[in-house]
Amino acid sequence: MFNYYFFVNIITGDIMLYFLIFISKVVELTLGTLRMIVVANGKKVLGSFLQGVISLIWVFAISNVITNLKDPLNIIFFVLGSIIGSYLGGLLEEIIALGTNMLVVITDKDIANSIREENYIVTETKGSGLNGLKYLLFIIVKRKNIMDLKKTIKKYDQNALIISDSINV
Repeated sequence: MFNYYFFVNIITGDIMLYFLIFISKVVELTLGTLRMIVVANGKKVLGSFLQGVISLIWVFAISNVITNLKDPLNIIFFVLGSIIGSYLGGLLEEIIALGTNMLVVITDKDIANSIREENYIVTETKGSGLNGLKYLLFIIVKRKNIMDLKKTIKKYDQNALIISDSINV
């Protein structure tokens, strides 16, 4: 005889498993991005702790997928969690934006004082380029503020060449 409650329990149990696999992958990859950020910024102990948590989550997710390989939805939710987790990790990295960059600006215009008036610290030197005098500006800025600084530079010289590189201060 057909047992409705047994059938519903199987379906809801499977749905819960799919959900847990999906969420596990999202959290695992998001934490993986956070781990890379903190390790790159010298926080090795926190990075090690995060790796332990990531490993636990990975073992849970992959063991549930492998033990139920006959159910392709486990694999699909694992992959979907990977896609979303990778995307959210990228967003997290943009939001946190830890670290410091140095911008080297090469310009034909003497804009250093204008940029200083916008509360940036600028070191300036002069050089000669193919078309004459060039101003080389060296600006150290937190990664969170790079886009604002680039807008400021372009406000004073649309043709300025801006080179950005990550540095340790």
